[in-house]
Amino acid sequence: MENQTLAHHTSDPSVRNQPWRMLGWLLFTQVLVAFAGRSLAPLGVFIGESLMLTNAQIGMLPAALFFGQFAVSIPSGMLVDRVGTRPLLLALSLCLGLSFFFAALTSNFMLLLMFVVIGGLGYGAMHPTSNRGILYWFERRSRGTAMGIKQMGVTVGSALASLLLVPLSAAYGWRPVFIGAAFLLTVAGLISYLRYRDAKATSKTPSAKKENTWKTLLSMGKNKAVLLVSFGAVGLSSAQMIVNTYIIIYTTQVIGISVALAAILLVISEIAGSVGRVMWGVVSDRLFKGNRFILLSMIAIISAASAVVMALLPPGTPFTYVALLAFVFGLCIAGFNGLWMNAATELVPLKQAGLASGFSISVGSWGVIIGPPLFGFITDITGTFTAGWYALAVVLVITAALFISLHLFEKKKGDINNAE
Repeated sequence: MENQTLAHHTSDPSVRNQPWRMLGWLLFTQVLVAFAGRSLAPLGVFIGESLMLTNAQIGMLPAALFFGQFAVSIPSGMLVDRVGTRPLLLALSLCLGLSFFFAALTSNFMLLLMFVVIGGLGYGAMHPTSNRGILYWFERRSRGTAMGIKQMGVTVGSALASLLLVPLSAAYGWRPVFIGAAFLLTVAGLISYLRYRDAKATSKTPSAKKENTWKTLLSMGKNKAVLLVSFGAVGLSSAQMIVNTYIIIYTTQVIGISVALAAILLVISEIAGSVGRVMWGVVSDRLFKGNRFILLSMIAIISAASAVVMALLPPGTPFTYVALLAFVFGLCIAGFNGLWMNAATELVPLKQAGLASGFSISVGSWGVIIGPPLFGFITDITGTFTAGWYALAVVLVITAALFISLHLFEKKKGDINNAE
């Protein structure tokens, strides 16, 4: 079915560029989803001051968002396999936008966390929803590039949140800024719903309806390769959100950089992530011939080294040096996601892509659920960020070992299949 659909798309001049146009709408929605959802990290310093929060509590804000992502990833993967991408683009935008609107109106920390969790349902549904669209619009040889471009929307949205929302929050407070971001997302969801179209040949998937979904889900949990890539994503996702949440706090409190320049560091990290999401996808497609795992292990090793260097930075380190480190760190921990999404979905049959994506995201989400609060807790009890960065480095080394194990496992399985 995939080959027939793609052949139709590429042979008919009237629809030859349609996959890329649809990718454009997925990217547009992804940018605004990240712009609103990922604003929690750069605005954490303002929310923390407003509600008098500890570092651990500040870390609970993105953790709450990704707990919502964890809760919805598998159900949304099931749903998108049945109804397609288009209707969910609107539903998830409304869910995230409205919940963040109400979150901006409360001063109760627990109530704020509740609204953020609800928003996380919309945020988390975006990945299976958009991943399915890409999987059906693009063939394998260009899918890594397309996924990298779409995933670039996450880091672009996060960078825009840091670049625009941090100075606006400093001037007007975080609440009106939060509401504005939620409004923009809601409008973007409506526009994307009106303009995006699912591939005609895959608008309905009767096979997904006939199949025992829960039996398929159980098989995902028994799939060693899917489990390994998901556990590896726990480590890299944890690192990504730790840096997003604490780089402003760390560089202002320890290095002595101003809030404005610290926000620029986060922008640099996210821009690097945007570059990485496309670059790693292209490198994986063209140089590694679709092998995602070796590249993921390399990314984890570079990230571990970056965490160690971050721990060793002395007060007064020149901004240029910190910016260079932020770029390298971001290139890896904010740039790996496209490889992860491709790896997870390519390990299962095409008709299970949405479910596999949702399953892997639900497992990987535990990195951002546990990572930032734990990192903040370590800094609270030790009174220093150094122990936190070292602990993160250890996690990333273990992550690299997981991806190497996965590469060897898949290679061995391929050798056995070839022998048969």
